[in-house]
Amino acid sequence: MPVTLAEEVMLLSLDDESGAVKERQAVGWAVAGGVVLELVMAGRLSVDGGRMTVADTAPTGVPLLDERLPLIASWTARRRRPPKVTEWLTKDHDKAVAATVASLRARGLVSEEQRRVLGVVPVRRFPQVDDAPERELRARLAALVLRGAEPDDRTAGLVALLHGARLHGLAFPGLPRKEVSARMKEIAQGQWAGESVRTAVKEMQAAMVAVIMVTTHS
Repeated sequence: MPVTLAEEVMLLSLDDESGAVKERQAVGWAVAGGVVLELVMAGRLSVDGGRMTVADTAPTGVPLLDERLPLIASWTARRRRPPKVTEWLTKDHDKAVAATVASLRARGLVSEEQRRVLGVVPVRRFPQVDDAPERELRARLAALVLRGAEPDDRTAGLVALLHGARLHGLAFPGLPRKEVSARMKEIAQGQWAGESVRTAVKEMQAAMVAVIMVTTHS
């Protein structure tokens, strides 16, 4: 079963040695956004005018997505009008991270370690068990962003999420943001998918920029 967009964001965020989550808050929004975008690609959700609606509640066959879809459907059903994507990202980003890490553990890609800092503060770390998916992922990102390969829907969608959440450094550690940002923006705005998916990507980016601006200045 292919690694989902949300899982790919998590793999990029986990420190390979310690298993700590880097840039956790922004990663949470990108992870939650990855679930939404993947459900849009699967025809289960639609995003338009900054608002999200459920188009189909049939299972996708992907455990992580099929866990989140009923939660989204139940939440949207209680609203008078389709809710804003920013509301869902704000509500779900922490839970989406936990669900995505659990999915990576179930796949056998990461393990879990619990310890206490200074003997008091409990912390959880998720060291990699199998680094093959991340190596393949980074190779795809490098081919697309650094070497100008033709984008496929999923990799381009991931680039759009990373760009919207300002996670350039996770995808390309050691490279200045200015060296990759323009190409990532070009990919995010490209004609690599159908109109509905491109609309969703554009609005997911706008949603992540909005929540980042609010939390950064609050």
